Amino acid sequence: MLTKRIVVCLDVRDGKLAKSVKFVDTKDIGDPVEKARQYYEQGVDELVFYDISASHEGRGIMLETVNRVAEQIFVPFSVGGGVSSVSDATALRLAGAEKINVNSSAVARPALIDECAYAIGDQSTVLAMDVRRTTKTDALPSGFEIVTHGGRRPTGKDALAWAREGVSRGAGEIVVNSIDADGTKAGYDLELTRAVTEAVPVPVVASGGAGTFEHIYQVLTEGKADAALLASVVHYGEMTIGQVKQSLAARGIAIRPT
Repeated sequence: MLTKRIVVCLDVRDGKLAKSVKFVDTKDIGDPVEKARQYYEQGVDELVFYDISASHEGRGIMLETVNRVAEQIFVPFSVGGGVSSVSDATALRLAGAEKINVNSSAVARPALIDECAYAIGDQSTVLAMDVRRTTKTDALPSGFEIVTHGGRRPTGKDALAWAREGVSRGAGEIVVNSIDADGTKAGYDLELTRAVTEAVPVPVVASGGAGTFEHIYQVLTEGKADAALLASVVHYGEMTIGQVKQSLAARGIAIRPT
């Protein structure tokens, strides 16, 4: 039986750990290197690092911070934000990232996915999607639209169509983040997550909305996600990785031990 993964997201702005609600009202909440080490010691399966202002500010990721985090952990480490070329992806790999997340730049130039997959491999190329609910139209038949630049720009792209295209171009994993649920701790968007998992044959990481143990259980079962991404609930000490895994294991979810 394949095990489910627990992933913690480190949103970083200007070298500091940050958190927002629905991508607004962003606050600095600590040191990403210190937190990365803490989550590694708690038994997290994977860490995701996003430079949340890189695309908006038109710059690359802060490689020094990536390198400092990579030196503290010995679990898969995925990095995104501002990746716009194979050169960026290669630099991040050299800095210690195992997987590279492409998002805004891939929407603007989809061939970036092909190029990264060719250069660093499908298994290391992750398509991160920020998604907002919208009215269903002929152009947006799922009612889920891709937005970019930290949720600032609507694209007119249907999320399910984009997920399929991304996989066809070589993305080996999808991270689907619900803008509507992000930071609310009111639960994942199960409909969105399930729709994406059913649309693509690669692993899907659900992001946005974790607030309780039940939410995490639901997204891994009803939402059919391969992994649940956590942020606020662990950053603010409301639960630990060990507690999450114990809760899931008690309900029959195959999970890696801490």
